Amino acid sequence: MSDSHNYKHEFKSLNISVLTVSDTRTEETDKSGKTLVERLTAAGHKVSEKAIVPDDIYQIRAMVSKWIADDVTDAIITSGGTGVTGRDGTPEAVAPLLDKVIDGFGEIFRFLSYQEINTSTLQSRALAGVANGTYIFCVPGSTGACRTAWDKLIQEQLDARTRPCNLTELMPRLLEK
Repeated sequence: MSDSHNYKHEFKSLNISVLTVSDTRTEETDKSGKTLVERLTAAGHKVSEKAIVPDDIYQIRAMVSKWIADDVTDAIITSGGTGVTGRDGTPEAVAPLLDKVIDGFGEIFRFLSYQEINTSTLQSRALAGVANGTYIFCVPGSTGACRTAWDKLIQEQLDARTRPCNLTELMPRLLEK
């Protein structure tokens, strides 16, 4: 058996920024943002920064770009703006920033969501990717969707102990050329 099979992977606390995209939410009424913060800190991660921006692709893109460019943020989770209405623009704001899209995230999120809300999940344009070595996850704004995304998908992939593989262990290689 090789050494890699004997190596015990240890948890690595990540710095995660949380962005709520909403025209109506405030810090007091942002249940989805609070849900994500509670879950990621309970899992042992740190909140780098938390912000709320309106459903405006340029404000979304500006905040996400700021976090992508800093040396502190390891991952970003956005909540809201992933639907199909005229004001929903999170995918349009974030997609041009991505170096690589993680297609499986949206696919698996919708599969998991289908088990909870049936065909209504087709309205979700959840997506994920990596930009400048930073993971970005864009999830719907409902508290239930945030719970599903974190509990059943993101948490495991941001935990270096998850086998057979996880996103955290790839972090040192994200900026390879």
